[in-house]
Amino acid sequence: MEMEKMTTYEKKQLLEIRDYQNEKPSVVSEGLSLIGKPLEVITGLLIPEQVIQAVLNGANATAEFLADEDDIIRDGNISKIEELRNKSLELSDEMANEVHNWAIALAVAEGGATGMWGAAGIAADIPAILTLALRTIHKIGLCYGYKAETTEDKEFVLSVMSLAGANSMKEKNQILLQLKMLEATLRKSALWMIERKAAKDMAKKTVSNEVIIKMIRDVCKQLGINFSKRKAMQVIPIFGAGVGAAMNGSFIRDVGYAARRQFQERWLIDNGKLIVE
Repeated sequence: MEMEKMTTYEKKQLLEIRDYQNEKPSVVSEGLSLIGKPLEVITGLLIPEQVIQAVLNGANATAEFLADEDDIIRDGNISKIEELRNKSLELSDEMANEVHNWAIALAVAEGGATGMWGAAGIAADIPAILTLALRTIHKIGLCYGYKAETTEDKEFVLSVMSLAGANSMKEKNQILLQLKMLEATLRKSALWMIERKAAKDMAKKTVSNEVIIKMIRDVCKQLGINFSKRKAMQVIPIFGAGVGAAMNGSFIRDVGYAARRQFQERWLIDNGKLIVE
């Protein structure tokens, strides 16, 4: 449900947000998926969940570090990132689009370089693409004025990654519901964050860290399936270069749109443009 003060541009973006949320997940094209089906088992063995989990445990912090704020502050003509929460959605969208396009181009180049080595290249490809994916989410969040400073924000980032890696409509709907609940938690947290006492912070941190650990495990299982489908044909040397480039570009495209639509919705809600029922 929308409020009267929503602009024409914001209404258009809301329609695109809803279209995205109702769109079936796109792992790979049906034809390529069928061709690569026999290779999915092999790819799955090359990308065990434990490897993804080990990468994610460190990649989130690395990606957050790499998502510098200077260019966003400059392009947004602001003094601090938080100001973008109350500026223009169109401005934030323009900056997010640049971040997204840059990330896709880098993913294509990286996928082509590692893909030419076939199965051997996957070991180097997975850490690189996961770090880039998380950096893209963090960086797009900055474009809308959101920094991943709290545990709940980090849960939000992981949920967006999970949304991009959804393997079915059922899975996607479950993640969207999870994100909706997280957004509500983040809004409540913003209201009482200043009043929290140190003891409560410590207790909350302990509980939340356990949640993060569980979330990482869940995302690992999901991405293990997702990557085994995307990268099935990449196990073939030389031929895998084209597949690696295409599939990495496709994954980062999915990651970018998941981040953009969710941060857009969060921005609209926080600015009172959209009523949450």
